[in-house]
Amino acid sequence: MSYIARPAMDIPVIETPRLTLRGHRLDDFSDCVAMWADPIVTRHIGGKPFSEEDTWARFLRYAGHWLLLGFGYWAIEEKETGSFIGELGFADYKREIEPSLKGVPELGWALATSAHGKGYATEAVRAVLTWGEAHLTSACTVCIIHPENLASIRVAEKCGYKESQRTTYKGHATIIFHR
Repeated sequence: MSYIARPAMDIPVIETPRLTLRGHRLDDFSDCVAMWADPIVTRHIGGKPFSEEDTWARFLRYAGHWLLLGFGYWAIEEKETGSFIGELGFADYKREIEPSLKGVPELGWALATSAHGKGYATEAVRAVLTWGEAHLTSACTVCIIHPENLASIRVAEKCGYKESQRTTYKGHATIIFHR
């Protein structure tokens, strides 16, 4: 079976000194599958690697957010190499979590292992927060982070997020951060 390439919807492109944040393209899918299959990437996000099927559902949710809500996830591309190195953005996943996060944009990010430790997450998060301040109707955003994910906690704190509550989500300890 072959697919007809469709033009991408108008997802804003954000440039930082080292990164281009852009809408996902179909040719990003294999890189997404590799990233989400990496146990290092997923150890604090669900605790186990994602299948190709799970990654496809995630990939489609990104496009759906942009189409229906006017915000969503960007692919992160390293300017120097043009390589896909991760993804981040805002979502409303309608999570069954207490306290409820429904209606509050939730910021999330994941980077390929090869991009860890280079400051890319902080650079990208700051850029999308600036975009969010100009385009989101909510004055508040949240993120949820596993308590052992110290690298993501540092990124969140550097970007102005404060711990607001410890809770569980799908049986895993998690921290809710507000900004």
